[in-house]
Amino acid sequence: MRIIDLQEAAFPVQSTMRNAVFSFAEMTTSIVAARLDPGTGKAPVTGYAFNSTGRYACGQPMRERFFPRLLRARPESLLDAGGVLDPAQAVATMLVGEKPGGHAERSIAIGTIETALWDAIGKARDLPTAELLAQRYRGGSMHRKVSVYVGGGWYRPGGAPQDVADEIQRYQASGYTHVKIKVGGAPLDEDLRRIDCALSVLPDSGHLAVDANCKFQRDEALVYAAALAPYRLRWFEEPCDPNDFSLMAEMASVYASPLSAGENLYGIQDVVNLVRLGGWRSDQDLIQVDPPQSYGMHAFASMVLALEAQGWPAHRHFPHGGNQMSLALVSGLGLGGCEAYPGVFGSFGGFADGAVVEGGYVQAPQLPGIGFEGHTALYNLMSSVGAGLKAR
Repeated sequence: MRIIDLQEAAFPVQSTMRNAVFSFAEMTTSIVAARLDPGTGKAPVTGYAFNSTGRYACGQPMRERFFPRLLRARPESLLDAGGVLDPAQAVATMLVGEKPGGHAERSIAIGTIETALWDAIGKARDLPTAELLAQRYRGGSMHRKVSVYVGGGWYRPGGAPQDVADEIQRYQASGYTHVKIKVGGAPLDEDLRRIDCALSVLPDSGHLAVDANCKFQRDEALVYAAALAPYRLRWFEEPCDPNDFSLMAEMASVYASPLSAGENLYGIQDVVNLVRLGGWRSDQDLIQVDPPQSYGMHAFASMVLALEAQGWPAHRHFPHGGNQMSLALVSGLGLGGCEAYPGVFGSFGGFADGAVVEGGYVQAPQLPGIGFEGHTALYNLMSSVGAGLKAR
């Protein structure tokens, strides 16, 4: 098995929504296409990935550093003992010549490439990526159905608090039971009205989480923590910069309900520091790393296993990003659940076309690889990138 060719192209995420920090109007994302020769006379296969949402396209370092390193490597140096391409070896090869630290400068580019390789390997072996992950890291045990929640409640031009309730009712009609909405992009009293409207159509506060997208400095973070405490929400996500471990620890000491963070952490050490120094509580707080933005699926699995050895249950991980990459990872590693973005981010939102959400759960796709071929709009974009790959 060997890598034949790699390509990248940037696309807009097709959204004008806003969280507490920025609008997505200018946001782009990279689609990567990776063509493999499976060997043994089989036809080449093409794997795909995109770098989730919330970070811009990163094709330049891919083309200048990471693609060339993989393509000039000896093919056998990238294989495991069974002769199958090893994504961990691919990452190690891409990291040759890179200084330690500063992960975000390269983790997104490398992680997106690595995820595309998992998709290609699944196709080469005619297995869903979720099953490959389960075989490698869980002895074959996996979740066939995955708990999903909606990342919604965005700030929209001319929006009113009642809009949140209307939005949630549409999600409920589609089978979703748990929702997350934004806070921090409006005055506190308006955010509380948005929460009250959301709770008016939910069974209880355990079905609602809020996300501040790292907006707050210390004083405002503590004010929001005090205001949110009586609600006993499912979780309060990213109240402040996740690398401000002192403030995170202070938040954990005063906020009794669950906290969550992780989508803006880009390496295992970042997460270990959050757990070690940020006061994170293994019996209730959540970790939400974004797989293709943090060196990919092997790095994510390694993080889960390392934290399990320290007493962190797998169900405390809820990968960021409403897409099939996180769905495959949660299914294969037996994690707590993942995020869904139905009806937003254009072609990059949602799961496969035929995916059915029932009682807050969705079935992991049974297509080979990650299953992008089941998402027509997204696969059309991806195949346009794949069309530029060398055949052999």
